[in-house]
Amino acid sequence: MPHNQPDASPAIEHRTIEVIPDAERHGTPRNQFTLWFGANMQITAIVDGALAVVFGADALWAIIGLLLGNVLGGIVMALHSAQGPRLGLPQMISSRAQFGVFGAVLPLLLVVVMYLGFAATGTVLAGQAVNKVLHVDNANIGILVFGALTAVVAVTGYRLIHMVGRIATVVGILGFGYLTIRVFTQYDVGAVIGAKPFEVATFVLAVSLGAGWQLTFGPYVADYSRYLPRSTSEQATFWSTFAGTVIGSQWSMTLGALVAAAAGKAFLGNQVGFIGTLAGPSAIALLIYLVIVVGKLTVNCLNAYGGFMSILTAVTAFNGQSRTSSAARTTYIVGFTAVSMLIAIAASPDFLNNFKNFVLVLLMVFTPWSAINLIDYYLISRERIDIPALYDPDGRYGRWNLTALACYVLGILAQIPFLAQKLYTGPITELLGGADISWIVGIVFTAGIYYPLARRTSNPPDRMIYPADTVKSTARA
Repeated sequence: MPHNQPDASPAIEHRTIEVIPDAERHGTPRNQFTLWFGANMQITAIVDGALAVVFGADALWAIIGLLLGNVLGGIVMALHSAQGPRLGLPQMISSRAQFGVFGAVLPLLLVVVMYLGFAATGTVLAGQAVNKVLHVDNANIGILVFGALTAVVAVTGYRLIHMVGRIATVVGILGFGYLTIRVFTQYDVGAVIGAKPFEVATFVLAVSLGAGWQLTFGPYVADYSRYLPRSTSEQATFWSTFAGTVIGSQWSMTLGALVAAAAGKAFLGNQVGFIGTLAGPSAIALLIYLVIVVGKLTVNCLNAYGGFMSILTAVTAFNGQSRTSSAARTTYIVGFTAVSMLIAIAASPDFLNNFKNFVLVLLMVFTPWSAINLIDYYLISRERIDIPALYDPDGRYGRWNLTALACYVLGILAQIPFLAQKLYTGPITELLGGADISWIVGIVFTAGIYYPLARRTSNPPDRMIYPADTVKSTARA
């Protein structure tokens, strides 16, 4: 089969954190568009857009701010995606080139916590939609059914995840298109557009909500582009990913902003139920609930699959392995999914709200990581990585890269005065009228201190170095 033709067969994936040989590469950048578009056509993105209005922004300025944030965050996210075809590696393995084989475990642990949180809270919403479809009242049933679906798709792996993304794209366009029409026919949307004056603080909040949404994809986005043929254009990968994630998220968030402005806070009290009511007749509402389940399934599989990759990357840093068995792979994914389900079942609504706020605070750890990873890959190493050394603590990248780790910690600390979260509001944030610009500080400050230091201390190879077995596979391909 030609490498540029995707195989529709959802065979169980056997690769994990090792390099994908050229003989097993397949797909086109178009697959990145459908995956990320489908993953963003989901109810949590609607809630994210609604928050901008609930916190005081005018609907029009909220939509513009969300768009700006999605574009800025989408650029960073898509730059990570463009690394996939050339490296053939999961995203967080490449962090060892910056932080060292052991040092990369620090951001990895935080990544796992964040995706576990997103998986748990997403499972609650999706479980509600499953209950509506099955006409049952026991919340645990919906959570268990959705968790089982997530585990099956994530265990099957890369091909099936992309297939679900294509399905989510189609049903998302139909379902969200219908809901958008319903908002305009059921509410006087024109009356809430431009009803409030422009405010800097709420506009910046909207920008931050959009950018923060995109930045959370950074630690695993290349996991889903790593199977593309090595000859795939970086520009094509970038633009396909960028377009999918920005268009999908902006559509969902715009819908959320309009719903919040037109219907008030009723939506946030019962998101799934409100969407069903908005859909109208019960038969159509049932279809919309299915749309919600498919959209959440897509992104929840990304959380489970990415969480598994991150756990495995952390574990193998110390046991020296570069691959694992299918049984171990399944155990990791099922275990991750089971923990997220237990949190979803056991947690009270208050706990989930607090946990989501904790997860949002964790976003501050990803902007410095993104800055270091992108600066090193594109400007310092210039796309030249010694891949075998990523698995060798005594190799080129060593155990700990103190320069990168110090810049990473300083990048986190620099954001604290600028935070505007429920758990903590920084003093400079108060001077700015409540505007949260911590993510901008995290990227700019970290890049500013890391680049000059890395130029002096880094030792990249003069060319991309692949493992011997990959070279042999390339010769046979």
